[in-house]
Amino acid sequence: MKRRLFSTALAATAMTAMVSLPACAQPSERPYVPSTPSSRIGSLMQISVVDRGTGAELPIYRHRGEYWVAGRPGARYAIRARNAMGERIMAVMSVDGVNVVTGETAGVLQNGYVFGPRERSDITGWRKSDSQIAAFEFAAAGNSYASRTGRPDDVGVIGVAMFRERMPEPLPPPVTPFPRRDDYGGYGGYGPERERRSESSSYQGDARAKSGAADSAAPAAAAESSSSGNLARQSAPSPSLGTAHGRRETSYVGKTTFERAQSSPDEVVRIRYDSRENLVAAGIIPVPPAPRWPRPAGPSPFPGSDPGYVPDPPSRY
Repeated sequence: MKRRLFSTALAATAMTAMVSLPACAQPSERPYVPSTPSSRIGSLMQISVVDRGTGAELPIYRHRGEYWVAGRPGARYAIRARNAMGERIMAVMSVDGVNVVTGETAGVLQNGYVFGPRERSDITGWRKSDSQIAAFEFAAAGNSYASRTGRPDDVGVIGVAMFRERMPEPLPPPVTPFPRRDDYGGYGGYGPERERRSESSSYQGDARAKSGAADSAAPAAAAESSSSGNLARQSAPSPSLGTAHGRRETSYVGKTTFERAQSSPDEVVRIRYDSRENLVAAGIIPVPPAPRWPRPAGPSPFPGSDPGYVPDPPSRY
């Protein structure tokens, strides 16, 4: 499917896991049930991360108010976006704090992709031209594109800022002039003079409507131009995985125009990522506890003892 690139301003199947109760566990113990990860997040658009090697959407884990996915070093991935609305939505996408279309340090008012109503598409890499991308590939943080271009502070995060489109305002109803008493004492006025007055009134009404539309559009344009648009940076430990500038692939886009309904995003999705080992160590991916096995019988310090007291010795001969 041919994606549309914005140029003028240039989910979910849940996965459930169950662990059976070991036969040796005590009846009072409760079975371990891990939290159920989701596959997609977002309202205006459903966002997921796809392992391109397997085609599977990676589980998204929620931990302390943040979303996480586990990446595999060397694996190529894609950001899958589904427009859940019956209207066009613009998505400004960033990886490691870098705009995936322009390579700029990411800001919400930069270039992005425009998705038609209910459209789904996979964004598979850094946009190099109208026909090529450099694949997204999980790699060590030091080998990420952001680090290699001197921007290592935000390595380990995927962001999608979504904007709804400004709809054209409906035209005002035609102005009907109030009838004026004519020279003959009536209210008709069907002659040429009456016709000229009607044309003049209609023209002035259109001019006032156009002037009002221009006045209402001016503050919105000023607000958009004055806003810095930079995403808020949050301090976090440096993750071990980043996204490399992978091999070139063919990927076509076209250009279109899109006017945002407002200068701030209608929704922002943020997904952090790291290796599975690190996410397990941090408690983000839960793991079942080690099974408790019964203690083996082993040697006994009193193998021949019977309950009771010390018996009498045998009789003498």
